[in-house]
Parts: sequence; structure tokens; C-alpha cells
Amino acid sequence: MAAASASNASTPFRFPREYHFPAFFTPQPNLTTRHAQLTKWSSLVLAYARHQRLFKLSVSSASETELFHNAAIKRRLSTTDIHEVLEFMRRDGRAEYVGGPKANASIGGSGGGGGEVMYLYWHTPDEWAALIEAYVEDTAQKGTVLTVYELTEGEGTRGTELHGVDNHVLMKALNVLVKKGKAQIFGSGDSPGVKFF
Repeated sequence: MAAASASNASTPFRFPREYHFPAFFTPQPNLTTRHAQLTKWSSLVLAYARHQRLFKLSVSSASETELFHNAAIKRRLSTTDIHEVLEFMRRDGRAEYVGGPKANASIGGSGGGGGEVMYLYWHTPDEWAALIEAYVEDTAQKGTVLTVYELTEGEGTRGTELHGVDNHVLMKALNVLVKKGKAQIFGSGDSPGVKFF
């Protein structure tokens, strides 16, 4: 498994050129243009989350972050528009409301309202599962039992994308491996064990 930086916090995030245009922050009325705009916002959110290693986003405070507020051009995405971007990402399998689908019950057809906190999947659970599988293979740990802590905070994961992964995201990925017959989870609580096959 190729080593990846566990944190890019020391390197500033490079925003795409669209971020510097006021129209990017204004919902476009044409459906085709709006879809393209939502696709670009989704890509930006995922790239930013990956760079900053964000696994969750609080919608109520999101409009205050540099991600959705470009102070240089004095433009900010509204909370309603942020919900629409995140709902677009949810439908694409790239975001999920904390608490599952019930947290999304108040989302209307307009994309406004909805859950307060969302998980961001800059790697889908399937992609995280592939990274875990590669790590276990590369470190010759098939047949052994590892704790969740060892998979995310252990010495062996330092310098890899697995280091510091959110527990919810990790468990979703491990369940992908369980369904494929490549892992078994033992115990419960804060740090269950996982055996890899």
C-alpha cells in the first residue's frame, strides 16, 4: 500500500478556479448548469475534506468556513444551498446524515432543511475497505486479529490514509469486508477486534 500523508494541514488547500467567481456561489436556474454546479461543489467539498481530513461537517456552522465562504470576493453559500450540495452528495453515496436516513426526514423536494451533521465520504466505504485490505496484505496480517484502534491509531498505520480514520467510517468499511467474507468482527464497544481472511 502506498504511503499517504496522514495530514496535509501544513499545506494550504488550493481552491479550484470556480471558487473565485461569484456565480459559483449563486444557484443556477438552468437544470443542466445547476447539475454541473452541484457536481463541482461536490468535488470541491470532497477534495477539501480529504485535504483537511474531515470526516464530519456541521451544516449550521459550515457557511462560516472557508470552504463555503470566500471572503476575498465576499461571497458565501447559504445554509439552504449547502444542504442542497450535501443532499446531492448523499444521493451519490458521498455523504450520509449522522444518525442515518431518519436524520434526513425533514429534507423537502427543494433540498432545504435536513440533518445537522453529515459524514463526508472522500473515500466511499468500498474504497476504504480496499485500503484496509491492502494494508492488511502489505503488512502480512491476514489471519491475525487487530483492534479498531490498531487500524486507525497504531504505529503501522502512521503515514497512511488509515491513520486517524473516523470510527463510523472505519466500521462501514469493515462491514463491507465482512459481507465479502474477508473479515470477521469480534466483540463490541469502543474497540472490537477484527480478523482478516
